[in-house]
Amino acid sequence: MGKGDKKTKRGKINRGTFGTRRPRVKKKQSIENKISITNKATPK
Repeated sequence: MGKGDKKTKRGKINRGTFGTRRPRVKKKQSIENKISITNKATPK
C-alpha cells in the first residue's frame, strides 16, 4: 500500500495516471466565455 500500488492515490500520483481514487481536476470556465465578448469597449 504505497507508491507501487496501482489502486491507491499515492500510486496513481507516482505513475501519473488517473482513476476513481484520483480524478482529473476540471478547468474552470474563463470569465470571457461567461460574459458575451461582443460588448467590448472600443477605443476612442
